[in-house]
Amino acid sequence: MPATSLITITPISTSPSLCLVDIFERVAHRTGAILLDTCGSTKSNGRYNVMVWEPSATVTAKHGEAALVQLAGDEAFATDLLPFEAVTHYLHGSVANLEVDEPSQSLANQLPFIVGVAGFAGYDAGRYYEKLPAKAAQTYTTPDFSVGLYLSSLIEDTVTGTLYFCSAKGETTPPDFITQPSSDTDFTDGADDTNQACLTSINDEKVQGEDDTKTSFSLTSEWKSNLTKEAYIDCIERIHDYLKAGDCYQVNMAQRFSATYTGDCWQAYRALRESNQAPFSAFIQLKNSTILSISPERFISVKQGVVETKPIKGTRPRFSDEAEDARSAQSLLTASKDRAENLMIVDLLRNDLSKHCKPHSVKVPELFALESYEAVHHLVSTVVGELNDDATPLDLLASSFPGGSITGAPKIRAMEIIDELEVHRRNIYCGSIFYMGFREDMDSSICIRTLLGENNQLHCWAGGGIVLDSVANDEYKETLDKVSKILPVLTSHFGAGREQS
Repeated sequence: MPATSLITITPISTSPSLCLVDIFERVAHRTGAILLDTCGSTKSNGRYNVMVWEPSATVTAKHGEAALVQLAGDEAFATDLLPFEAVTHYLHGSVANLEVDEPSQSLANQLPFIVGVAGFAGYDAGRYYEKLPAKAAQTYTTPDFSVGLYLSSLIEDTVTGTLYFCSAKGETTPPDFITQPSSDTDFTDGADDTNQACLTSINDEKVQGEDDTKTSFSLTSEWKSNLTKEAYIDCIERIHDYLKAGDCYQVNMAQRFSATYTGDCWQAYRALRESNQAPFSAFIQLKNSTILSISPERFISVKQGVVETKPIKGTRPRFSDEAEDARSAQSLLTASKDRAENLMIVDLLRNDLSKHCKPHSVKVPELFALESYEAVHHLVSTVVGELNDDATPLDLLASSFPGGSITGAPKIRAMEIIDELEVHRRNIYCGSIFYMGFREDMDSSICIRTLLGENNQLHCWAGGGIVLDSVANDEYKETLDKVSKILPVLTSHFGAGREQS
């Protein structure tokens, strides 16, 4: 259904016990369903959760091939445009001139997204914009880039508990899957836009037979890294050689953990969101794979032309003992190595933002702030600017991609070294999940603490910035600290013999 000339925003009533995450579960298995989830965190001004389903058009790209555009009712076709530019040209133009109906004006000024484009750019989407070597193994079927045009959304104000149904289709009545109070209703995949399918019930009641995998999840192997500890340390030594030779100031090095699984990755996501409560969490269901992101890091946001990026560099583990935890945080705040590491990336991002921000507008209002999450303490800085009048947020995102906090500096040489040393390509890891609404307000994350499920393999990565005074054993341990609320949580909940439904 094409967009109408007016957008409507309708507050809706559901069971008081239902939240947006519960409603999303009803469509979580559908291709193109996306949940943008603050997990109740107040960090980074997290207040609203957003879910979308059924994209009316898509742009996808993978393995360096031409981006494919799929418009409603048409066959997919290849385009000469690069992925971000294709989104601007073919997708966002459909909503760029829309207006909100008069009764919804005040709400529209408060809510994020409403209608527009949403999706992800994996780390390797950067290969469309920079010429990089191809040494790391490409083993994924998941696209490097996938963005949809969404003409409906459901938004939750986590402060008031209010749900808002937004539509550019002339609809004021939400689809049945949103308002249906009963967990016993049998939704089917053949439903249309206003009666979407669902095979999982709201109370996790197990569906028998062929749909059993949609309500259960189980790990069927132990986690295994693609690098031994010795190999990881050898890579750090190689990076030190490059740093001494003057190739770079910093290089981000990661390892990948993998396990086999059966069942529904949505169940794994629900366990992870509870244990991490990360403000940039997200769940994306693709045709043949699933993305589970528990990210604490904002990449770039743009609101009414004001640009903000919040790079994370510097990590210390959390402890259950309050005094020990405070000492860990203090050691991070005073660590000259971590501060220098952070400052390098701040300088890189200042340069990236300057490409599409007004002269002299790029500033650093906050440097080396402490942010504490469930697993680790982080050192976070803030860089702001004002977007040029002739630039769009997607122009800025494309020219800054991938984020400097997960490459190193200088960026291109660091990415070349990453491709040389890491065994496999990164795919979604260190990419970005983002949205841009019809008014060109945008927000995006850095996909750290992010998992990819495909072909019954679940992948999770962890890495860190290597500088000249990095200690190899410490850097290796830091990667384990970063997944300490991910891999053990999944093993505890869903390891062999622990299937949950």
